[in-house]
Amino acid sequence: FFSGVMASRGVTFAHPENALKRAEELIGVGQKVSALQALHDVITSKRHRTWQKSLEQVMFMYVELCVDMKKGRFAKEGLIQYRIACQAVNVTSLEEVIKHFLKLATDRAEAAQKEAAAVTLDVADLEAENTPEQLMLAYVSSDKSKDRTDTELVTPWFKFLWETYRTVLEILRNNSKLEALYAMTAARAFQFCATYKRTTEFRRLCEILRNHLSNLNKYRDQRDRPDLMLPETQQLYMETRFEQLKTATELQLWQEAFRSVEDIHALMMLVKKSPKPQLMAVYFAKLTKVFHVSENFVYHAYAWFKLYHLSKSFNKSLVAADIRLMASAVVLAALAVTPYDRKHGAHHFELEIEKERNHRMASLLGFTLDQGKSDVLSRTALLSDLQAKGMMALVHPEVKELYNLLETEFCPLDLCKRAEELFAKLEAVPSAISAAAPVAEVKLSDYVPALKKIATLRTLEQVSRVYDTIKIDSLKKLVPFFGFEQTEKIIVDAVRYGFLSMRLDHQHAVARVGEESLESERVQGHIAQLAQRLKEAMPMITAETSEGRSALKAATAARVPTAEVLAEIEQEHKRVLARKVVIERRKEEQERLLKEQEQEAENLKVSQMKANEAAEAKRLEEERRTREQDRIRRDIEEKELEEARQLLAEAQKRKGKKGKVKDVDETKLDKRQLMESAIHEQIKERTEMEKKLHKLAKTMDHFVRAKREEEKPLLKQAFEEKQKADEAYHAEQQELFLQQHRKAWELDIEERQRLAKMLGERDSLCSQIETRRADEFAKLRAERAQRLADARAARAAERQTQRKHAFIRQLKAAEDQAKEQEIARKRLEEEERKRAEREAERARQDEADRKRREREAEMEKRIAQEREQKLGRAAPPPSDRDRWGGPPRDAAPPP
Repeated sequence: FFSGVMASRGVTFAHPENALKRAEELIGVGQKVSALQALHDVITSKRHRTWQKSLEQVMFMYVELCVDMKKGRFAKEGLIQYRIACQAVNVTSLEEVIKHFLKLATDRAEAAQKEAAAVTLDVADLEAENTPEQLMLAYVSSDKSKDRTDTELVTPWFKFLWETYRTVLEILRNNSKLEALYAMTAARAFQFCATYKRTTEFRRLCEILRNHLSNLNKYRDQRDRPDLMLPETQQLYMETRFEQLKTATELQLWQEAFRSVEDIHALMMLVKKSPKPQLMAVYFAKLTKVFHVSENFVYHAYAWFKLYHLSKSFNKSLVAADIRLMASAVVLAALAVTPYDRKHGAHHFELEIEKERNHRMASLLGFTLDQGKSDVLSRTALLSDLQAKGMMALVHPEVKELYNLLETEFCPLDLCKRAEELFAKLEAVPSAISAAAPVAEVKLSDYVPALKKIATLRTLEQVSRVYDTIKIDSLKKLVPFFGFEQTEKIIVDAVRYGFLSMRLDHQHAVARVGEESLESERVQGHIAQLAQRLKEAMPMITAETSEGRSALKAATAARVPTAEVLAEIEQEHKRVLARKVVIERRKEEQERLLKEQEQEAENLKVSQMKANEAAEAKRLEEERRTREQDRIRRDIEEKELEEARQLLAEAQKRKGKKGKVKDVDETKLDKRQLMESAIHEQIKERTEMEKKLHKLAKTMDHFVRAKREEEKPLLKQAFEEKQKADEAYHAEQQELFLQQHRKAWELDIEERQRLAKMLGERDSLCSQIETRRADEFAKLRAERAQRLADARAARAAERQTQRKHAFIRQLKAAEDQAKEQEIARKRLEEEERKRAEREAERARQDEADRKRREREAEMEKRIAQEREQKLGRAAPPPSDRDRWGGPPRDAAPPP
């Protein structure tokens, strides 16, 4: 191995044809590593940086050897060098080499998988037991036989194939001349991940493609960079992203599928162009799956809505049954949305996050939201659009009936029962759809679980309009397809987000609905409906007497003269006008007074409600505090009572009473007394147990001694019998061993005589091998001696250099130390000089102070003498004290 590698490294080929011929010779003698190294040297040599046809043949053989030996790193280095040579001359050659490389890697991976399947099925006898090797592997490893076979045969080739895809994508990235090959490689990598369920590799592949696109946008001035403004480039990149989305949904990697949708949307925003309608149909179809799995029914419904309109507008191959099924899916998806949002009671920060999320999802779905609006994508808006566009005329009758039941009708007592019948019909609707549709199938039964929840919410909402209190048993009967635990969760969720006002009282087994006044909107609706129906009924009641009234009027008119009647009519008309004016004035005054009274009553009512609410809140808080204190006290009492019961049970158990504990008065249980009695009982039991153990030990001592005296002769007899039997068995086994050894010796003699004919050839072969290995050893020892001599010389030179550097560092350190000492000496001298100057300055200051004090003393004496002369008295003798009677300032202090 080493000789072949060294020989190939030492040879420099002037032409690639020579290297190709040399590689074929090395492959013929089984030295593939040397052949690969020879080709690698040619490809990476600076002499062969210009493309030529013979270099392409070298690359074909090079990638074949790399695939054969699974040398992925060598293949990457060779392809990079070949790309440099081909980039400016013949890019098609690089494309052919890469296609050949991918084909070889794929074929070897598929062959390894078939080989693993053949190994698994290649069993000579299906009824035979496992071999010892298989049993040992089964005990030491948890993997099954097929898993071990896949690990040994399939996994290395799958790993190499995955490295091949990564290498090719890395080489072809950001190359405008090989965009089609880049897209084809990405598609084959996606197919590999989907075929063999390689989820981890799929995530890495998506991340690689995202990084490539990011770098493409980041380094815009790069040479040979693809231009995303070109239609062909846009089409290739868009098809790659859609293939990524399809693969993600096949592998059920929904998070990665959503990220793929974001990638497609970002690419559409980047190129500022919408893809073909066929691709957009796939886009919205995958969005429906992603949102349905994540239970985002609002966005799921809007995705269906967009998919339906896109398919109906551009897909002329759809039949009426397909349109009907897709319209039914749109309506059911809209009905499956929860009729309330989760903004009730949410924090401002959460609302901002939800607003940003809505804008993001609306952008993905192709909607544009205003900054001030965040609820455009809502259930109400979608149902209004569906109703306005006549979607209800296209859906199945069951879907239309379900829509009317959930949205327009008011039937709280049988809503769920009727809905359950419709759900059964929906499950029976066939899900098959024609091949022209953008989805494979449409299962209306997938919406049944969400619709059951919606039906439950509608029933609870309508019940809350009719009843103030309803029994829980009746509520259970109203919702037959859910257990009450699930219904209770739905109620709690609806109350939490402000959709219902209901409380469950399990103590009285009733559900209480929040109180509502007579002027509430719901009650007003019922009263208005009653008035409208009474108005419609009145003409029906009075129709029977209309003919009699007409005849009475005619008879009266015949009896009264015409002139009098006209005058009376005129006077009556004037009276009516005057009365009308008075009535209008009184009515206005009454309305004003009534409005004032209503305002006062409303104010009084509001204040009274606030006072009642405050009193109720205070009462509830006091009740809560009282209940909490009672609960804590009961918990403490129950805990002490339980501990007393346990102590009593332990005491009775120690006394030997089995079965049920004897009933006692729980009010007389005292924990302290029970503990004292338990301690006394334990001491008493311990004393009794010690006595019993002492008595038992004494009894066992006598018993064991007597037993051993009796069994002594029996044991001796049994030992002698066993010894005789062992001697006979040993003699028998010795004889058998000698016979077997004799047979083996005879067989060895025969084998030796048979093999003696080969001694000459063996000695000749051994001498050849020893001679060849002696030559190799001598050569290796000479090379090692040369390496050691070179290493010694290098180490000696290195030591000499280190010593020179150390001497220089020592001189430099001594010089630095001398400089530091000189600086320290100068600093000390400067400090001494400054100290002497300060002392001299202090002495001068003291001398000046002394002279000043003397002058002041003489001045004081002179002033005193002048004062005495003015007063006519003789000046007193000079004193050594100052003018206040104290000692002179310059006098020394007393000892």
